[in-house]
Formats: sequence, C-alpha cells, structure tokens
Amino acid sequence: MTLMSEASAGSARAEPGLYLSVTDTIELSPTVRHVRLADPAGRSLPSFTPGSHIVVACGTGPDGRVRRNSYSLTGPSFEPDHYAISVRLEESGRGGSRWIHDLRVGDPVSISTPRSAFAPVLTARHHVLVAGGIGVTPILSHVRAAVQWARSFEVHYVFRDGDGPHLEELLKLCGGRLRTYDSGDRFRESVDPVLLDQPIGTHMYVCGPSGLVDDLATRARAAGWPGARVHYEHFGVGALDPGAPFTAHLRRSGLDVAVDSGVSLLEALESEGIAVPNLCRQGVCGECRLPVTGGGVDHRDLYLGEAEKEAGDCLMPCVSRASGQRLELDL
Repeated sequence: MTLMSEASAGSARAEPGLYLSVTDTIELSPTVRHVRLADPAGRSLPSFTPGSHIVVACGTGPDGRVRRNSYSLTGPSFEPDHYAISVRLEESGRGGSRWIHDLRVGDPVSISTPRSAFAPVLTARHHVLVAGGIGVTPILSHVRAAVQWARSFEVHYVFRDGDGPHLEELLKLCGGRLRTYDSGDRFRESVDPVLLDQPIGTHMYVCGPSGLVDDLATRARAAGWPGARVHYEHFGVGALDPGAPFTAHLRRSGLDVAVDSGVSLLEALESEGIAVPNLCRQGVCGECRLPVTGGGVDHRDLYLGEAEKEAGDCLMPCVSRASGQRLELDL
C-alpha cells in the first residue's frame, strides 16, 4: 500500500535500516509498479509479520530533505530472499512514488527494517480481508500467511474495472474465497450480509481509501461487531496544506523549535536531535503521539477520535500542526 511521502532531515539512509538493491521490476498496470529488493550479498532478509511495511528513502525533495515513504510488503514473510512492494504512481504527490517508478535493476535502495501495525490476530476463528485498490498490498501478505497456516479466511477486493493490482495472484491463492467488486457502490450493496453472516470470533481487516474504511467500520458497528475485531489501515492523510510556520516550545527542556511551512513538527524535532518514536509518518498508527500542554492544535491525523481532538492535549507530530503561532509540548 502506498502512503503519502514525508520529507525527513538527515542522511538518505533510513535508520535503523537495510541497504538493498533492485532485482526486478514489473509493471502491474500503467500506474502500479511492483519492485523486488534483495541483499546484494544474497543473504536472507529479516522475517516480518504479515501486514508489515517498510519505510523507503525515496531520494531527496526540492528542499534537499530526504523523502521517506511507507510501503506494505507483499511477498513471503518468513526468512525471505527478497522484499516486494507495489506502488501506485501519484502524480500530485511529493515525488516518492515517481522515484520508485524510475528505479532500475541494480539500483541501491535504503529501507527501514519491517514494521508491523496491521498484524493478523492468530486466535481469530475466521478472517475477513477487505482491500480497496492499492490497499490490496497488505491484504496479499495476510492471504499468503493464511494459506500457509491453513487459517479460515475470505477476501473482498474492490477496484475500478481493469485496475486490480495482484488480482491474478489472489485468484490463485484464494480460489473461491475471493469476491471482487468493480465499484464502491457494488461493494456497499453486498457488504451488509457479509458482516451479518460470520461466526463468533471473526476478525475483519480493511485497507483502502479513508471513505471505504470509515464506511465499513460504521457498518460493522451497526451490525454488532466489537471494535476490537475490526482492524484497518488507511492510505494516509494524503497531500496536506503546508501550513503556516510556528514555534514549538518544549516545556521540560526549555527549547524552542522553529517549524517552517511545509515541514512537519516531527521532522523539525528530529532535526534538533530529539528522537520521537514513529512508524507510519502518515497520521495513521498513533505511534508518534505527543502530549500538548499549551496552544491550539490543527489536527490532521486519522488516529485520534473526535473527543481526543477536542481535548487538545495531544497531537500526532507527523502530520498535525499548531493552529496558532506557538505550541507547547511536554518534552
């Protein structure tokens, strides 16, 4: 799955990371490219949990900062000899997907080690896997594991007619357990019976555009699904307004950090040597959550609930900003 790019300060190498090379590229469609990466010395790569992603250093932007994009891994997860990602070209993006589409066999690529924020629940009685468009990438990883370990599952794949990345591969893996829909409307017409006709102990995993994810989560709640059994991964918040510059005051250290327009608060903190745990850098996973002790927040994430946003006592610095000229953090 492609998430929107974030520029990062520092080296072009993602830390901690792996330094791999491109071994193959396949054009899955006019806009989706499949890229395989392997260790130049031929060594096995670290195993990963199905649904994991890697952060790729996708060259540098016009401002000289390294672009880092997150992409879901689609290949085998146990001691793999390569990592595979599929990337849709986003012409309106900040250049990360174009960088991936320009890669050639033999090119070096710097990545993070795999990170998991969308893992399957091993105790689930049944797995309902839902993919929208390029959101099929982490779902494909789930399917591989479910087939390998003989888990009960079904897949629902929504895509525009003629644009279904990895469809042939899913057909081979799933057989009759795959249902496809050529529009969101067709999927919505069919999904309510799917939600109602599941054994107790079923878990659902959804990856796709925010509209699909949010609508399906609402329908699942209405059908009586406990929230803990609905797992989702958005594409990310998309292209953001660069926002006005502001100052972040770190209350405990007394440091003032300038955050320029077009630079995220997370990037500004990292440029000052302040480490903030993070995974997706897209306002989705909640890993970089920071406490706010003063100032208004322009919330742009997809993680916090409305009540949490109204409280104004925390933010996701990877995407959210100050709503005024100054913001105070408990750092």
